[in-house]
Amino acid sequence: MPLGQTVSSAAQGAVFGLFPILWIVVNALWVYRMTVHTRHFDILRRSFGRLSDDPRIQALVVAFCFGALLEALAGFGAPVAICSVMLVALGFDPVRAAVVALVANTAPVAFGAMGTPVVTLAQVTELPLDTVASVVGRQTPLLALVVPLVLVWLVDGRRGLRETWVPALVCGIAFAIAQFAASNYVSAQLADIGAALAGAGALVAVPHARRPAAEPVRAAVLTGARSEDLDEDDPHREVLRAYAPYALIVVIFSLAQIPAIKNWLAKATQTYDWPFLNVVNADGDPVGANVFMWPIVSTGGTLVLLAGLFTAVVLGVHARVAAREWAATVYELRFAILTVTSVLALAYVMNLSGQAATIGHFVAAAGAGLAFLSPVLGWFGVAVSGSDTSANALFGALQVTAARESGLSPELLAAANSSGGVLGKMISPQNLTIACAAVGLAGREGDLLRKVLPWSIGLLLVMCLIVVGQSSPVLGWMLP
Repeated sequence: MPLGQTVSSAAQGAVFGLFPILWIVVNALWVYRMTVHTRHFDILRRSFGRLSDDPRIQALVVAFCFGALLEALAGFGAPVAICSVMLVALGFDPVRAAVVALVANTAPVAFGAMGTPVVTLAQVTELPLDTVASVVGRQTPLLALVVPLVLVWLVDGRRGLRETWVPALVCGIAFAIAQFAASNYVSAQLADIGAALAGAGALVAVPHARRPAAEPVRAAVLTGARSEDLDEDDPHREVLRAYAPYALIVVIFSLAQIPAIKNWLAKATQTYDWPFLNVVNADGDPVGANVFMWPIVSTGGTLVLLAGLFTAVVLGVHARVAAREWAATVYELRFAILTVTSVLALAYVMNLSGQAATIGHFVAAAGAGLAFLSPVLGWFGVAVSGSDTSANALFGALQVTAARESGLSPELLAAANSSGGVLGKMISPQNLTIACAAVGLAGREGDLLRKVLPWSIGLLLVMCLIVVGQSSPVLGWMLP
């Protein structure tokens, strides 16, 4: 590949990493930072703590449901850091809190940061976003059925599973149904938000979940010091304001899906011929990357920015403070920005130079076995990079090429890359370090890895079998 076109394709990848990918992440994390600044996040945490005094139910509410909501808004390690700290404040042992937070951060990852991983996957594979999101939404919800049961086992062993399997299963089913429905029929950006709210709502609705926990259970599980501020009473009005940012995001994204509004927003999209880039495929036809589309208003990041502006008004954040928090968010994410733009630059060069296609042709020799190996490749990518977005950027095009060469569905293997990748999140060095730092276990990443690795591999095997089934008549009916 000529040097000029190599540099140009890398620049386009970096620009795509900035907009729309990091544009979504920055604005979503900005909304969270404003809730922390106004202490409405503490009100939200106390609200969760009052839902139940059973630590097994608290783990589901905080790590699984609220963690999914944080993953939807921020991603990039934020759910693990925040949820593990919240569990320690509830009285959990730091190691147990970190393990629970890591394992819980699986099912929502593919649609995290307002759908960033699937948006990236669709871009690098040139597959329709709706199709990719639809297939991912028929894989990861199956994990959501299992993960809550795993969490109550991690919290209280066999007794926890025996006594709380009903609320755990109800929570998982509600989460799975909402994630499937949103990703297939509403919007990929709303998949995790809808799933988190549905899971929490279903959990609260189960009478068994609201029963006081037996003292032996609390004594066995809550071995740490409980935060004293959990007993504070918050005015009803302030509780509503604490939930308002998430409600605003749901409303704005839902309105943006109405056809008339969606078409109106799309009118602002700009299209440019990317300079110094003139790549053709094997048939001699120009590839789509020669043209760069800039969805200024219709992209998820702009919608989150709008929600953030309304949030600032609702929470009473002064314009100067809101601007300062936005700038602080960019500074906080400076290394993530460098990582994402670098990975996307590399991915674009790999894809446009034909490198990914060449490797894909080689991998296609696995034939039907490729369906089993496809999630493993995504798992490896996330385990190394710590990001499902990065793994999709690096291996998405490769999966599609290999699928076409072996006669499998390109959409299925592209989705499998993302769905398998979510299970590598808990063992990535980045997430392990974040978890240890959050709960004061610096230097004990190896201990956490030994505890979560078996769950990561076990759930990966389940995902591999799901993808194999979907590539055959056994589960082929599940695909759109």
